[in-house]
Amino acid sequence: MTMTFYTNPNSRGRMVRWMLEEIGCPYDTVILDYQPSSEADRWGGAALAVPAMDDPADPRVGFFRDVNPMAKVPALVHNGQTITETAAICAYLAEAFPHAGLAPEAAERAAYYRCLFFAAGPLEQAVTNHRAGFQPTADQEFFLGYGSYARTVDQLERAVLAHPYVAGERFTAADVYVGSHIGWGLGLQTLPPRPAFLAYAEKLMSRDAFKRAVTKDEMLLNEAV
Repeated sequence: MTMTFYTNPNSRGRMVRWMLEEIGCPYDTVILDYQPSSEADRWGGAALAVPAMDDPADPRVGFFRDVNPMAKVPALVHNGQTITETAAICAYLAEAFPHAGLAPEAAERAAYYRCLFFAAGPLEQAVTNHRAGFQPTADQEFFLGYGSYARTVDQLERAVLAHPYVAGERFTAADVYVGSHIGWGLGLQTLPPRPAFLAYAEKLMSRDAFKRAVTKDEMLLNEAV
């Protein structure tokens, strides 16, 4: 089994790191550096490139544009198969490593997939637009997948309050993804500090795998200073 994880500790790769730690499988990590915009233009406007990309000395690196032509992290290569998009990576790992118990059981599938794709679509869009200062008019809401920021946040709160975890009574990969969005939203103040969000985030942050993932990424950030 080979697993190569392409990431930057200041990216959504932190979500995948947490997922990998929950699974407990061995993996190699390749750190990508953010590049200035002039360099990014070479990649069609993308913001990342692999240091020493053409250097054959490190066989893990190769050409990152072959891994993800968008030159974005995170990305994962597992036994020769490439997976991008953070939610997709979390769902893939849950199914590829069933022993971790993070994939949904039959009764959990509806809530699991609903919450996973809600966070990857409407929630991501609503929070990003809100942070950028874009407030859609009533007419514009018709064309937006999330409708409005307020309705999206309300739905997120309902999902968190429905069960102890978003898919039901136990922790799953959907909690890694949804929980990361809530944790970041609280930290960046792009989500309101509602009691439901605070309690849910606190519960997830107490997990050993989460703590290991944070420690590894913080060490990488400190090394870069």
